Amino acid sequence: MRREYNPDIPTSRNDLNTISTLLPYLWPKDSFNLRARVVISLLFLVAGKLANVVVPIFYKLAIDAFDTGVEAVVAVPVMLLLAYGLARILAQAFGEIRDAVFTRVAQRAIRLAGLKTFQHLHKLSLAFHLGRQTGRVSRAIERGTKGIEFLLRFSLFNVVPTLFEIVLVCGILWKMYGFLISAVTFGTIASYIAWTLIITEKRIHHRRVMNESDSQAHTKAIDSLLNFETVKYFSNEDHEARRFDEALSTYEDAATRSNVSLAMLNTGQGLIISVGLTIVMLMAGNGVVDGTMTIGDFVLVNTYLIQLYLPLNFLGFVYREIKQSLVDLEQMFGLLDVAPDIQDQEGAPDISINGGDIEFRDVRFSYDPRREVLKGVSFHVPAGKTVAIVGPSGSGKSTISRLLYRFYDINDGTIQIDGQDIRKIKQASLRAHLGMVPQDTVLFNDTIFYNIAYARPGTSPAEIEGAARHAHIHDFIMDLPDGYQSMVGERGLKLSGGEKQRVAIARTILKNPEILIFDEATSALDSNTEKEIQASLKDLSANRTTVVIAHRLSTIIDADEIIVLESGVISERGKHIDLLTNDGPYAKMWARQQEATKAQETLERTIEEDGQPLFNPVAE
Repeated sequence: MRREYNPDIPTSRNDLNTISTLLPYLWPKDSFNLRARVVISLLFLVAGKLANVVVPIFYKLAIDAFDTGVEAVVAVPVMLLLAYGLARILAQAFGEIRDAVFTRVAQRAIRLAGLKTFQHLHKLSLAFHLGRQTGRVSRAIERGTKGIEFLLRFSLFNVVPTLFEIVLVCGILWKMYGFLISAVTFGTIASYIAWTLIITEKRIHHRRVMNESDSQAHTKAIDSLLNFETVKYFSNEDHEARRFDEALSTYEDAATRSNVSLAMLNTGQGLIISVGLTIVMLMAGNGVVDGTMTIGDFVLVNTYLIQLYLPLNFLGFVYREIKQSLVDLEQMFGLLDVAPDIQDQEGAPDISINGGDIEFRDVRFSYDPRREVLKGVSFHVPAGKTVAIVGPSGSGKSTISRLLYRFYDINDGTIQIDGQDIRKIKQASLRAHLGMVPQDTVLFNDTIFYNIAYARPGTSPAEIEGAARHAHIHDFIMDLPDGYQSMVGERGLKLSGGEKQRVAIARTILKNPEILIFDEATSALDSNTEKEIQASLKDLSANRTTVVIAHRLSTIIDADEIIVLESGVISERGKHIDLLTNDGPYAKMWARQQEATKAQETLERTIEEDGQPLFNPVAE
């Protein structure tokens, strides 16, 4: 069974799973350049750490040289101090060069991981996208991509090198001063790391709650703003503010607990470092008094400890951030774990269109196993002909268009186009030959030019203008101040329903598909606009295989065949005249719609005769 993506529930991933998913981006198999950058960065990392470890030794030797007498001041100490300065410069320079070389690797990883997630989202089924919360998904991707750079850069260039430096320093201290000082130093560092790991693991829960509440707030804000007009219709600004504030309140509580635990973590870290440093310095001081250590040795030990503790203190911050980045990445990579419901068979060929003959054979389908939507539906649309499908709401009409596009796979039966089972061909090739004009046309928040050209990106302006002329929208566009460069707004809300439908028709004309699907393309329009759009649709469907899913029966009287669906089965079929003669369900639907039309016309005529302003609720 397919695992649904639900960010409310932690995924089955752990940190190792997440890191293993990220590693291919760090060592891309198809890019020698990026691999070389990783190797060069690591070489500079090692060189920088070796230079950093040598710095205190030069400092010790210079101090001891000063202590040997005045006559040595001019020669040996000056050279040692110069070596000390050069080592410090090299340590920093190697680190900066390392970061500069590695930047391309990190940015490419961010780009590829974000692109892969975006592409995967487009491969997921319609069921996933109908159930998703856009704000939540976009937030998961946003946080995940930000976490990649931090995780790559700091885990590779802070955690690993700091641990490497700790081992080096402890080895040097053991070699120069014996096991005891080295053991105390190592014990202090181990205690610091253990304290950091324990407390940070407990703080991860707060981070998860913060992420979840942040996603909820973001989702509610986007949902509310997209439905701005509905909020105003019902004066629900305060209600929306309360919903948004509930998520912010949860975030506030989690963030407060997170910061309190952070204070406890920092206090414990400071205490461990202070105690460890004090013990080691007492031991070094005792060695100076005993004569087993020089002043230079005392300074060397102190310098090494401070040099270790400073990055170690940063290591605590880095570890916390790495854990938080892993939580963020867990959600983004969790999206990649969601398998597409609809997948091409291995080696599936492209479809071969020869006219566009469509056949449904005993098709059964259900969105939910407990309720079957289509119960053995069979019909045939000959190439170049028009078949209309009508019926009450919930009868399964729009499901047929979704099945033709293979947004879902049927439970039983077959759907064939020119004799080819659509489950055995590539989805992309199938959809390339289908054209859809839906009831609710949703446009991208871009220009009219872009929205028409979306059918064939890169199309010339002349072809786009030609498509607009055929859709009878060119003159309207040219009357706009910005013409084809006019922005249509979020989801095309700056255009009326009829204008959006004409853009959709122009887009479909530009695509030039062999098979057309009109899914109640005029049911939401007023009668005048509907007649104009219907004329455009008639021109578009000439000599093409066309499936019309209709609500208004007056729009499909010329169809070659009309199919009446009721509760997932075909109750009758035939031409318009024949169905009226049968006096069955179609005839009853026709009679009801005719009565409604006559009543509307009578109302309009009465208002005109009375000289009152004409108000057409349908047009409005």
